[in-house]
Amino acid sequence: MTKEFDIVVYGATGFTGSLIYEYLAKKYAINSSIRLALAGRNESKLKAVRVKCGADDETPIIIADSDDLDSLRVMAKRTRLVISCTGPFLLYGSNVVRACAETGTDYVDVTGEVYWVGQMIKEYAKLAQESGARIVSCCGFDSVPFDLGVYYLQKLANEHFGHPISRVKGRVESLLSGPGGGSMATMAAGQVEAKKNVNYLKFMLDPFALTYGFTGPIQPDGMKATFDKDLNSWAAPWLMSGVNPKIIHRSNALLGHPYGEDFVYDEMTSTGPGEEGKAQIAETVRTLSGFNPDGRPAVKPGEGPSETVRAAGYYNLGFSGIMEDKVVIKVLVSDDLDPGFGSTAKLVAESALCLLQDNVQIAGGMWTPIAAMGEQLLHRLPEKGALKISHTYTQTSSLYPL
Repeated sequence: MTKEFDIVVYGATGFTGSLIYEYLAKKYAINSSIRLALAGRNESKLKAVRVKCGADDETPIIIADSDDLDSLRVMAKRTRLVISCTGPFLLYGSNVVRACAETGTDYVDVTGEVYWVGQMIKEYAKLAQESGARIVSCCGFDSVPFDLGVYYLQKLANEHFGHPISRVKGRVESLLSGPGGGSMATMAAGQVEAKKNVNYLKFMLDPFALTYGFTGPIQPDGMKATFDKDLNSWAAPWLMSGVNPKIIHRSNALLGHPYGEDFVYDEMTSTGPGEEGKAQIAETVRTLSGFNPDGRPAVKPGEGPSETVRAAGYYNLGFSGIMEDKVVIKVLVSDDLDPGFGSTAKLVAESALCLLQDNVQIAGGMWTPIAAMGEQLLHRLPEKGALKISHTYTQTSSLYPL
C-alpha cells in the first residue's frame, strides 16, 4: 500500500522539531525528493513553523495529540516514517511509539531518555517485530556520534589487527553548546521519576540496563575527576555518561558482540594536561550541566539557543582504543554546529532518510542507530555533511593517518 508521505515530523512546533522540519524542507522537500508533512496538536503553531521554514501554504499539516492514540494511529498510517520530537518522552512520547508499532510504520526520535527507551522495548518490541515497524531511538547527538565513533573504531581494529579492542575510552575533547529548555524539562522529569520509582536509579547506574540477559565486565563509572595516563589529560564527569554507554552496549549485543563480550567503555570530558587542565574541571562540569551559577535552569521549556549561538557551536569527540597500555587507534567525530540542536537536526533527519533510502536490511523491532544502520550511517552522515569522522593510528609513539 502506497503511503501519502515519506516522513512526518511530529512535534514540529517544538524548538528541535522545527529545526528538523526546516532542514528536511529546505534540503529535500523543496526539490520533491521526499514527501514531507509536519504534525502536532496546535494548528496555528504548525502554520507558523511552515511559514518560518519558507514552505508554501499547501504543505500538509497533520493534527495529532500525544494523549489521543487514535489521532496518532491515523497519522502513522499516512506515512512511511515518523520523526518524533515530543520531549520529555517519558511524559509525551510513548503513544507515538505504540501507534507506529501497531501500524508497521518506521520511527526515529531525538530522545536521550534511556529509561524510557527501556520501557518502550519491554512494551512494544514484540508488537514492532510482528508489524514490521523499525523503531530506532536516540538518533540525535544522543547517541549517534558516540555509537558511530565506537563502531568505526572497532571496524578499523578488525581490519588492521583481526580482532576488536576490548578497552575504548570516549572523550568529549571540546564542545560549545547553548542550553535548551527541552533538555532542562527532560532532566526535571527524570528527577521526578527517580523520586517515585525505586528502579529508576538502579537502571541509570547499570551500563548493561538495555542488553537484557547479558552483563559484561565491570565498567568505569566516570563520576570522579581523574588524570588519564593513556591520554595525558585530566578527565571530568560527562553529563551523558549514563546514556550513551547503554546504547553502545546494546548495539554490541544486538549485533552479536562484535566488540567482544569483554568490552569496556566509558565517557568523560577531557580538560587538558597539567594544572590548567585540573583547574578547568569544575567550570567544565557546571557549563555542560545547562544551569546558571545560582543553580537555576538557563532556559525555559520551548526555548533554545539563537541561530547565532547554534552556528557558533561545535563539538569534537575522541574515541581511543587502548591495547597493551597505549593508544592504538583514535577516531575523531566532530561537527561545526551546536550539538543539541543544529547538529541533532541533521543527524535525526539523515538517520530517517538512511532508514528509508539506503537499503537498510533489518526486520521490525526496537533498534539502536548503529545496530540498525551502522555501515550506511558511516557512509551517509559524512557524505551529507551531518558530521566529520576521521582516525589516526599509533605506532612507535607517532600518530599518522592510516
